[in-house]
Formats: sequence, C-alpha cells, structure tokens
Amino acid sequence: MAFSEFRGNPQIVTALRGALRAERVPHALLFTGPQGVGKYTLARIFAQAANCERLTDDACGECYPCQRIALLAQPQRLIEQGLAERGESADAATVERTPLILQTHPDVWALVPDPVRLKSPVVRPVLRIGQLRAVQRAAYFQPMGRRRVFILDGADTMRWDVASVFLKILEEPPGSATLILTAPSPYSLLPTIVSRCLQFHFAPLPASEVEAILREKSQLSPNAARLAAQLSEGRPGYALEMDAAKESDRRSNGLKILARAARGEEFAQLFTLTNAISKDREVSFEEQLSVFYSLLGDLLELSSGIVSPQLRNLPLRKDLDAIARHIDIRWVMRALRGLDQVAAGARRNLNRQLGLDAFAAELSPALPSRK
Repeated sequence: MAFSEFRGNPQIVTALRGALRAERVPHALLFTGPQGVGKYTLARIFAQAANCERLTDDACGECYPCQRIALLAQPQRLIEQGLAERGESADAATVERTPLILQTHPDVWALVPDPVRLKSPVVRPVLRIGQLRAVQRAAYFQPMGRRRVFILDGADTMRWDVASVFLKILEEPPGSATLILTAPSPYSLLPTIVSRCLQFHFAPLPASEVEAILREKSQLSPNAARLAAQLSEGRPGYALEMDAAKESDRRSNGLKILARAARGEEFAQLFTLTNAISKDREVSFEEQLSVFYSLLGDLLELSSGIVSPQLRNLPLRKDLDAIARHIDIRWVMRALRGLDQVAAGARRNLNRQLGLDAFAAELSPALPSRK
C-alpha cells in the first residue's frame, strides 16, 4: 500500500511526502485520533516509503523493503507468534527480558501494548519498560537501508513512571531514525513527550467514504456496509473489523442504561446491564466507554435544540429522541463528568463494574448529583 492509496486526511499525507522528498524527516512524530482512523496504517506506509529502493517520497510496493515492511499490516499474526515463542507461562521478569517486538525488516520495528499471554491476556495491555529499553538501545544503530523507523502503537498505554526511558531518546534523538507514536489524544501522554514530537491529528472520514472502503475491501452486502459505516463514526479500520450486529447491540444496551438512569428506574435492572458490559471481553473497556461518549454526544445535540443535529447513532434516532425529552443539558454534562471519572478509574485499575454502577446510579433523579 502506498501513500497514493491511503484514504482520508490528505493534508497529513502531503506533509509526510514533502518531508521525505526534502530529506528533512522529523525524529519524532505523534499521530493522534480515534481508534481505527488509519494512524497505524499511515505509520507503516511512511516506514515503507522511508526505505523504498525505487522512490523517494512513496512506497513502490515491489522492492524487498516495501514487501517486508508491508507484512506489518497484519500485526495480530505477529503478536500471536511472539507470544507463543515467549511461552504462555512467562513470568514478569521474562516478559520484560523478552519484549514483544514486531519486526519483519531489520530497520522497522512495531511495538504494540503487550497482552502478556495468548490464551488468557491481561485486561489492559500496556507498552512495557522492556520494550522501551529495547528501542532505546536499537535507535542509535545505523540503518541497513535508508532509515530506521520505530512505531509505538498505543503510546498512551505507557505508564508515566516508565515513560522517562522513552523521553531520553527524544531528548537526544538519533539522526538516522524516526519514532512514530500513536495515541487517541495528545493529553494522554506526558507533556514533555508531546512537546518533542511533530503532531498530526487524524480526523474521522465521512460515512460515505467509509462505506466506499467497505465495499472495496470487504464482502459485506450494501445494507451491511452502510450500517457498519454509520456505526464506525468515520473509522474505516474499525468498520472493517467490527461485527455490525454486535456493535448495534452494544449501543442499544448502552442507551438502555442511560434511559433507565434518566427515568430513575430500579437499580437492580441498571446493575444487570452494567454487569453485562463490564464482562464483555470481545472489545476493550475503553471501546465500551466510547459507546457511552458517542451516545451522550448525540443526546447533547438533541437536548441543545439544534435544528439539524449530526447524529453518530442515526439508527437509534427514535430512542434518542425519547430520552432527550426527559433530560436537559445539565444532565448530559453531569453524565459526561461521571464517564470521565470511570475512564480515569479504569486507567488506575479500579473495579470497572463498580465504576459503571456508580456512573449509572448518580444519573438517577432519585439521587442528589455530585457538584
């Protein structure tokens, strides 16, 4: 895949190609934006273009470096291979001593949050100190080709007490290497790290463009492709991976929680729904929370009286309208603050079930709101 084939955010593509053409490549890049919008894909394309043997500002897709680096497009297979080689019963010391590194070409590494085990992965994978130290050692090696590229996907999962290892690389950057960090937001990283990176924010794609990608790269029917494009919220990568039926159920269940909380229904019914969400292991807890953020965003538009709201959950318009008649902007803002507290607690490994229970209970009119 080349720059010319990448869909969406053309201004970022133009900037990266210009940097390669002028041979003024930054030592550190920060790609921010929602999951599945194309951050990792563009980072991989950049690594190919930076090492292509035929072109100076794009990837030909045919030379040896391009073909080898292109194998990083399917990271799950490489992750499973790395975890199998390390062993299912690896202890903490072994995990740090044998870091999970995806490498299909000597000059390009991809680091992803380490799930530790293949059969029973940890609840919240993170980038670990062993991975960062490996990058710190390797970043100063001379490349075999044109440029060394290190992709840190999910850089926001770095614990702040170990991010100092990575900060040392940025403070004394190697001249022949580029480090690319991906994260949902720059605010999820240390300010000292963000300040040393050239930032690019990836905007979601229009639903029509996501639908076109699905029709080109998937076997979905036209109706299924249209539904997946609507639910993806402009994230083609997420749309390609999602089960649209299950995603619809998750949003419907999330809306039921908000509806019952707004009406002050029995807590037992609320807690049954929050329990089902907290035990869903098919998607990350962060993605579960993003469903609530999406629903609350729609409720904010509807309760604000906007004439033509741009809803993210259009298939649920009827149910959203019904809830909007019982709430106001203050209720939505209280819900958003509560959801922020649940997200912050999850990052500190607080009990997710209790966090969701408290979030739902505090939205009930039967309880006084926290100021």
